[in-house]
Amino acid sequence: WSLLLCISVDVKRKDFKEQIVHHIATIFLMGFSYCANYVRVGALVMLVHDSSDFLLESAKMFNYAGWRKTCDALFVFFSVVFLVTRLMVFPSKVIHTTLFLSMEIFQPFFGYYFFNILLMVLQALHIFWAWLILRMVYKFIFLGKVERDERSDEEESDCADEGEDQGSVGEPQWEKRKDVLNS
Repeated sequence: WSLLLCISVDVKRKDFKEQIVHHIATIFLMGFSYCANYVRVGALVMLVHDSSDFLLESAKMFNYAGWRKTCDALFVFFSVVFLVTRLMVFPSKVIHTTLFLSMEIFQPFFGYYFFNILLMVLQALHIFWAWLILRMVYKFIFLGKVERDERSDEEESDCADEGEDQGSVGEPQWEKRKDVLNS
């Protein structure tokens, strides 16, 4: 809930609407999986998502600290883990199990359709974000550098241009964010 409530003060990116849909779908999935006793599926969804999320947040942290090589390595590692877990493991294990294998045990009911529609929404978002990540990886590998975050026109990148967003006065990135939040 906190991410959904704080998103109004966060920097607006191109994927702002997708982020909102993702958070709402995830909240409903987690709540419904608990209420309908689909706790195992809910736990697997969280595991698949959390396995790459902490790598992205770590890359951001090293970006803000100015550790470019560590940031770049973590971004590449994040990309691999994201693509494997969300484009291979999630559809082949989680969605396949809930969509097809559960039919051998349970008769479909409203919750079955609701749950699987939310899982499909998440998968569509995974494909969208995988496309953005692959574009960034392509630029990083073949051009040697990512000029900016693929999701934003003017906002700082997550990993690749930490030294360039310092401004003419040399104001640190966290100072810029503090000024934005205080305005």
